[in-house]
Amino acid sequence: MKKNFIVWSLFLILVLTLLAGCEGASGPNTTAALSADNINLIFVVSPDLAYQAPGDINPDTANLTNQGLQRSLLMATYLKTHLLGTNNVTGIYALAPMTHLQTANNYPDMAAIGFIQQFALLNQITIQGTTANSYPINAAYAPGDVPGGVVEPSPYIPGAQGLAFNDASGNNVALVTRIINANVPGFHVFSAPWETTSALLTNIKTTKGYNLNLPATYMGTNYVYAISITPKGFASLATFDSKLTPPATYPVLPPPPIVSASCTQQTYFSYTLTGGVNGVVIPPGTNTNQTVYLIRHAEAHPTSSFEDGNFVGAGQWRALSLPNFLPNALRGQTSPNVVYSIDPAQSFSLGDSFSVSYVRPSLTVLPYAIANNLPYYLVAGFYIGAATDPAVAKATSDFLFTNLAGANLSNQTVLLAWEHEHYPPLITYLLQSYGGTVPVPALSWPQTDYDTIWTVKLDAHGNLTVDNALCEGIDSAALPATAPHF
Repeated sequence: MKKNFIVWSLFLILVLTLLAGCEGASGPNTTAALSADNINLIFVVSPDLAYQAPGDINPDTANLTNQGLQRSLLMATYLKTHLLGTNNVTGIYALAPMTHLQTANNYPDMAAIGFIQQFALLNQITIQGTTANSYPINAAYAPGDVPGGVVEPSPYIPGAQGLAFNDASGNNVALVTRIINANVPGFHVFSAPWETTSALLTNIKTTKGYNLNLPATYMGTNYVYAISITPKGFASLATFDSKLTPPATYPVLPPPPIVSASCTQQTYFSYTLTGGVNGVVIPPGTNTNQTVYLIRHAEAHPTSSFEDGNFVGAGQWRALSLPNFLPNALRGQTSPNVVYSIDPAQSFSLGDSFSVSYVRPSLTVLPYAIANNLPYYLVAGFYIGAATDPAVAKATSDFLFTNLAGANLSNQTVLLAWEHEHYPPLITYLLQSYGGTVPVPALSWPQTDYDTIWTVKLDAHGNLTVDNALCEGIDSAALPATAPHF
């Protein structure tokens, strides 16, 4: 009897140990893909100034370096191959960049959203019958997370909620709790710096009462953490080491090569307004010695009804190619020394069941800023709104072309990525603000044109010239439907 009691005691201990293991952390360097039967919460640690692999972040711009961009491209393949296998992602959530301003220049943290973009394009989404290599990245603000100087959403878009750097209002953990409580199997990927990721892991453990052995210290951006929750509610933490060793050079795109296009998609125009000529009066506060190159976001609409806030696989070819094409496209004109775009946390709803963050303009020019080590800023002080709203055109014009809105861009050469339907009303408003006896022409931007560049120049006196003589030289028809693989 005593022997049987000992055997049964040892068996009971073994069973309890195995059950406890269902809610404990697995060892590092896990290699098995995650189960599609579980709720999988996957945490990718994006680099920032405080926590990074050496060389991933430019200390002057707080942006990814070439090496950091390379790591993001390789990480995308690792996540898709080793963690998801043949499965599609269920949701992607990234840091709202304006919640984490860095350096004395207050650069937004674009690394987190940039770090997960390639992965988003290795997945697919179907919208109104159209399937494309793309997936929405949620980066919208939740109540209480809007930083000072940033326009408050009206209304908030909870379906597109991303992450706040300091989760002062508890919205990060509330987001994850909603996913867990919905009890629907899938793969939810979160991209944020270590400070945010570490706090979120701790809050999940505390809120849900999971027995998880969390990482005690920062281990590097090669490490990915995954909490898997079985249908019976057992949670475990797996640690994956991607062992990535990215080169320090800008990525070389794999074949097929991109074919150059000619500037034929728009009818050429050029307008010059000079103070004192034909009744023109230079508006008060107008910038001087300024050039702005206006480009559209990368390819995003394989059909007119397709919209997920991101660009599609073809757009990644354009975005990654822009640093190689723009120097020749400018035809000897001054190169940009600063990059601006729309805050990707600006979001909108598409019906009752689908909401998106408008991430694609900012991600279109992110590679150019990285390749050229340029300052990168987001326009976040006003809502982009409807293209037909005159107040939006005025707010945009005041911000870009005058010193009336808190950003004096005199003596700057700006690369601007925006939404193309907003450009004609913007430039129309700018031309009309000069007055004069010459009627302002009707301007348009074709729906299928992703290549043209509009150039706005203000000389030393504020005299204005606008034309559409330039193009990037990247032929949309030659771009593959799938994103390049690295």
